[in-house]
Amino acid sequence: MSDRQLHLNVNLLHSGVYASAWRLPESDPRACFDVGHYVRVAEIAERGKLDAIFLADTPAITDRIDYRSFMSMEPTIVLASVAAATSHVGLIATASTTYNEPYNIARRFATLDLASGGRAGWNAVTTADTSASRNFGLSNVLEHKARYERAKEFAEVVHALWDSWEDDAFVGDKSSARFVDTSKVHPIAHRGAHYAVAGPLNVPRSPQGRPVTVQAGGSSDGRDLAAAQAEAVFTLAQTIEEGVAYARDLRARAATYGRAGDSIVILPGLATVIGSTEAEAKRRQDELWELVPIEYSLARLAGTLQVDPAILELDKPLPDPLPLPANANHTMFQGTVNLARRGNLTVRQLLRALGGGVGHRIIVGTPEQIANDIEAWFKVGAADGFNLMPDVLPTGLEVFVDSVVPILQRRGLFRTDYAGTTLREHFGLPRPISRFARRTEAAATA
Repeated sequence: MSDRQLHLNVNLLHSGVYASAWRLPESDPRACFDVGHYVRVAEIAERGKLDAIFLADTPAITDRIDYRSFMSMEPTIVLASVAAATSHVGLIATASTTYNEPYNIARRFATLDLASGGRAGWNAVTTADTSASRNFGLSNVLEHKARYERAKEFAEVVHALWDSWEDDAFVGDKSSARFVDTSKVHPIAHRGAHYAVAGPLNVPRSPQGRPVTVQAGGSSDGRDLAAAQAEAVFTLAQTIEEGVAYARDLRARAATYGRAGDSIVILPGLATVIGSTEAEAKRRQDELWELVPIEYSLARLAGTLQVDPAILELDKPLPDPLPLPANANHTMFQGTVNLARRGNLTVRQLLRALGGGVGHRIIVGTPEQIANDIEAWFKVGAADGFNLMPDVLPTGLEVFVDSVVPILQRRGLFRTDYAGTTLREHFGLPRPISRFARRTEAAATA
């Protein structure tokens, strides 16, 4: 088995990545409101030895809920329930830097990290949606660059708070009546352009030191945030060439921050539709596509492109030019436009290629074909692994775990068992020591 190992997460998008997933006979329409559903999917992921489950989040209703299930419940609370029912699989949740405070996020994820025995990860994102901004008393979305400048400082504060306890700060010595060694609990005394936070955090460190920081964003500002702060990145790439280019760019940016280029785990999104034969897989894709109302798909595409749906003609290509929206999701916009232009697709063909609004790359085929594709991307460095988005949950993940994972294991690409219990161990990331511990050691030897 080679030293480099594939990483696989499952992006637990309620009923599945397809908007029509909730309509299939085997699906529970109430899955997005049922914590038990998330637990069941996590148990399947753990059986397959996957690195982690990942929950996206949007603090508003942004989708057409008259057509589909949606991201509903607060992810860290859901993952606390999942933590109690599992023992190894990592637990990654999204929390926006735009509508939260660093202390609250640091405390919430440190708590989840302790509760899970060191399996938590924080997906640090900015939020560009107008409906979300209005839920927090703002009439307009923050400008793109300002969001990312704020996010970078936000992450710096969160990391400092996670470091504010040294590993051995907790004593718990009954005989001496010494509970905590306060010389090893440090204020962070942060004062910056956006935040003033005294610290320390009121939660000690977990078995993995601190939660893993994940980032999702492909814009230049997003890549800079990832290069500076992230340990794993969820990204979008439709071709191997795009994946390789992204990886090279991100690793070069990381080096400018004094970080090793290979210290970041890069995980493009990958939607899967699997059948025992290629024809069976394509029939399943057809069924899922035909159950997506065209009105929904058009509205979703228009939202991604930030245009009026009326200008999108089904049997014509996308309008040209399409200016990059100032405050939209640049990653999804660019990925969608590139897909359309590369294949000279009509709007109708584009909607089908996107699975009615998926956005990420879709593979349709047999377990062997899926495994071949994953191996090809992995071996040329276009990905360190994938953020899997099964067509339907839990059945699509069950098929992947039972039919694709064994192939990857036989090829020596993927683990046959967990080597450790923390998310850092799954990702092959080092356990960081507190920055304050380093200062203490330096002072002691001075």
